[in-house]
Amino acid sequence: MSGRASLTHGAEAHPRRSFLSDFILGSQDGLVNVLGILLGVTAASSNLRIIFVATLAALGAEAISMGAVAYTSTAARRRFYLGEEERERREMREVPEVERAEVREVLSNWGYTGEALDRLLTAICENPKAMLEFMMAFELRLQPVDAEEPKRSGLTVFAATVAGSFVPIAPFLFFSANLHAAIYSSVLVSGIVLFFIGRYEARTTNSSVWRSGLTMLIIGLAAGFAGFLIGHFLGAPGVL
Repeated sequence: MSGRASLTHGAEAHPRRSFLSDFILGSQDGLVNVLGILLGVTAASSNLRIIFVATLAALGAEAISMGAVAYTSTAARRRFYLGEEERERREMREVPEVERAEVREVLSNWGYTGEALDRLLTAICENPKAMLEFMMAFELRLQPVDAEEPKRSGLTVFAATVAGSFVPIAPFLFFSANLHAAIYSSVLVSGIVLFFIGRYEARTTNSSVWRSGLTMLIIGLAAGFAGFLIGHFLGAPGVL
């Protein structure tokens, strides 16, 4: 399923939180990582073959690593959620009054008092499914993780990392005869894409478009500059 929910009966579409975070994580990491390596290698060597081997090797390793981490971390979150869910079920059976008191505490913290509090408390506690989901969301503050999410998260991060990694590489394919043009174009294109990744994040999280875009841009270019400095001072003189 894409980051947009289907529109039915006039429902408003919202991006899936996990898709958004996975897309930003993968695309930003792939782009920044490869940009830093590109600038570092080109600062140390002007050999185009070495530049491509280094960056493509980094692309493959980073995409597989990031996808695997996304899969395993999401799977771990699912196991933890299911374990806590089972514990809550057991406590609802064995110590129902304790669980009822915990629901009351949450509702009281929301500002419910008197008859309104008792009425809502009774309605929730009479429905075991509602009570369980209420406790998971508002006492433990955990979000459910469906069975397909680890796979979906891993594939999204993997694909986004690959796509992001190709952004700084693409100019080298078009300007292979002029490494200076390739490098400057790579930095320019990478900066533009980073800014728009930040803008996309801001639009879907209702934050400042310019601040988010510039933050993403500065972080990415700072990482690329770090790669350049390492290549410049530790490697042989390259094209930069």
